[in-house]
Amino acid sequence: MDKNSTASSQHKLISEEPLKIIIQDRLYSIIMRTPGDELPLAAGFCFSEGIVDKPDDIESLSFSNKSDGNKVNLLLNKSSLSSQKEFNISCSHIIRNNCQVICPVEKDNIKLDFTNALYYLENLSLIQPLRKVTRSSHAAALYSSDFELLAISEDAGRHNALDKTIGKLFLDNTLCKASLLILSSRINCELVQKAARAGIPVILAISRPTSNAIKLASQMNITIACLAEKSGLYVFCGKSRFV
Repeated sequence: MDKNSTASSQHKLISEEPLKIIIQDRLYSIIMRTPGDELPLAAGFCFSEGIVDKPDDIESLSFSNKSDGNKVNLLLNKSSLSSQKEFNISCSHIIRNNCQVICPVEKDNIKLDFTNALYYLENLSLIQPLRKVTRSSHAAALYSSDFELLAISEDAGRHNALDKTIGKLFLDNTLCKASLLILSSRINCELVQKAARAGIPVILAISRPTSNAIKLASQMNITIACLAEKSGLYVFCGKSRFV
C-alpha cells in the first residue's frame, strides 16, 4: 500500500505460542516461543537458570502437546538436587535470574580470525530458513574457534533462539566447543548472562549492544562486537581475541 494505490497479498507470519516448563511436577515458567526445538529450548533455559549444570542432572525430559497446552516436563536426578537447586525451582525464574551469580569466562587463549568472523556475521541470514519465509525471526548460531557451525536456532524471541541453540549443545554434551556466538539481534544483559553461563567468550551481533551489556561483558571477560556502519566491526570490549 502507498499513497496512491493499494493491493492485497498473502504473507507467511512467524508463529508464537505458550510453552509451560514443568520442573519436578511444578510449573516453573511459561515461555512465549515459536514452536519447534522444545526440548533444547527447555534444556537451554534451565541451564541458563542454573537448574541444571550437566546433561546427567536430567533424569527425564519430555514434550507433550495436548488439549491443556504445550508442556515440557523435566525431572532432575535426586543426586543432583541440592538445597540451592530446590530453592531455585521454588522461585520465580525472574527472581532467580536477578540473583544468579555467574563466573567470568576463562578462555583467554581463544583467538578468532577477524575476516572470518566478519564474514559469518554478515552472512548469518543465509542459514536462517525461517527468516527467508517470514522476514521476522531472530537467530543464534554457535561456532567453534575454527568456525565450525555447531548449532543454530530461530525463534520470534531472541532469548529463546539462544536458549534453543545452547540447549542443543548442552544435551549433546558439546557446549565446551562453543567459542563464538552470532546473533541477529542486539546484545542485552540477559543474552550476555546466558553466554557467560555457557562459557562462550565472543559475541557478535548485527545490531549494537546496550551500555549495560558492554559493562557486564567486560566483567565477564567476554568480547562483544557488532557490524560497523559501512564495513568491518565495532569492537566494544575484548578486542585482543581477534587476530
